[in-house]
Amino acid sequence: MLDVLNTFNFLPIAELEVGNHLYWHIGNLKIHGQVFLVSWFVIALIVGASVLATQNAQRIPSGIQNFMEYALEFLRDLAKSQLGEKEYRPWLPFVGTLFLFIFVSNWSGALIPWKLIELPEGELAAPTNDINTTVALALLTSLAYFYAGFRKRGLGYFAKYIEPTPILLPIAILEDFTKPLSLSFRLFGNILADELVVAVLVLLVPLFVPIPVMMLGLFTSAIQALVFATLAAAYIHEALEGHGEEEHD
Repeated sequence: MLDVLNTFNFLPIAELEVGNHLYWHIGNLKIHGQVFLVSWFVIALIVGASVLATQNAQRIPSGIQNFMEYALEFLRDLAKSQLGEKEYRPWLPFVGTLFLFIFVSNWSGALIPWKLIELPEGELAAPTNDINTTVALALLTSLAYFYAGFRKRGLGYFAKYIEPTPILLPIAILEDFTKPLSLSFRLFGNILADELVVAVLVLLVPLFVPIPVMMLGLFTSAIQALVFATLAAAYIHEALEGHGEEEHD
């Protein structure tokens, strides 16, 4: 059995290192280099697609313009369904950017053989495969819904912590801590688990068995991006409307 495993050790695509990272040192600051590299690639891909789609816009869209307009329509419907007709427009860029970044990051990890690119330390992978990225996205979401609530209702926003009784104050504070934790660990855990499963299957059965799992991983990656963006929009809507406050058309 050991001989069989050693036979596949030459396949870099089947290796997955956990805890070994490439760091850049800028003064006293230590930066996670491999995450930044793939994140910049993802951002460049999204910006490049947007530029190509709008460079020569046609009244009757086709090609990449048609695809990007479909993506915009999907994101508009997503934000509108969670935030309502009146409130969704200012938050569409934030919710849409979250979805696109997570979606492209997840699929880049599933479709691009990053492990073929050798680094001095660690290996390239989807940015969402790293807990630092998912926590940063979750904290941005937390800041967004705090900002939304405070901007809409001022200091009255914090009254929700003592409604309907001040006894619930610790529970309300705990809820605000659990929201970013659940967002970050759900995304991180699912993406890391998917890459680990595919890596192990490629190592053990490198021909046909991993393909269905990889297809399932693509579907799961898309669902995770949708869940994250939907929950972010739902949290912002909750902050805007407040507890027990009904939306009036």
